[in-house]
Amino acid sequence: MEILRAYLVDDELLAIERLTRMLGNFTGLRIVGSASDPAFALQELSKAGEESAIDVLFLDIQMPGMNGFELLAQLPKEQVQPFVIFTTAFDEYALRAFQVNSIDYLLKPIDVEQLERALAKLNRIRPIIKPEWQQSPQLPALLTELAATLRGQRAAYPRRIASRLGERISFLDLETVTHIIARDKLTYAVVNGREHSVDATIADLETRLDPQKFLRIHRSVLVNVDWVQEMNAWFAGKVVLTLKDSQHSQLPVARDRVHTLKERLGI
Repeated sequence: MEILRAYLVDDELLAIERLTRMLGNFTGLRIVGSASDPAFALQELSKAGEESAIDVLFLDIQMPGMNGFELLAQLPKEQVQPFVIFTTAFDEYALRAFQVNSIDYLLKPIDVEQLERALAKLNRIRPIIKPEWQQSPQLPALLTELAATLRGQRAAYPRRIASRLGERISFLDLETVTHIIARDKLTYAVVNGREHSVDATIADLETRLDPQKFLRIHRSVLVNVDWVQEMNAWFAGKVVLTLKDSQHSQLPVARDRVHTLKERLGI
């Protein structure tokens, strides 16, 4: 059986590490490279010769500097094109991913069942379909449009975020998320006092969520400003927010974030 050569691109190192571990359980696939910098990934993918061509590219959609659609638009048209499996934390991008003829998409946090489905689909169609999607005359304009939508409009901020508990994936309405915290290298979205695991870092979510709603008040905390009830100054210049959830959660504010917070709250 021919071994598939895979390359992983995601700006989150933790996401790459997790997907690498999961793909390690599939004997018909070998990871030949990965990158958290999309510009570096583009260089690596562009210099791949015919013998070292990538069979399948696992590609994050929304990344700083260069999003997934922009990366695809810049791949050399003269070389063998990889099949593409998109990865995304937000389901709003799933349909957009299919517009560029991707094999499948994996909604973060990725689970084994999703991965098995995507690879089974790839193995079914690979012998009979060649990934010459980039030769389509309509594709450059489509990729440009999709890339501009992600980079420029920002009107399509996600309304939901995915959370996984065991084998079950649930979707949280961001309006109900009071705050997002990082603890012990994990990230949790909090709804009514209950923590839901999210496969993204605080820094990543800060760039992806609507900045008019979610504000970083601490290196490990994003708060939904719509849920802020009170701001209290404590001793030694400390500032603490009280939320209007049922637990009246209290969140510390880093000193260098107080000014920005006051501006956002109109104080």
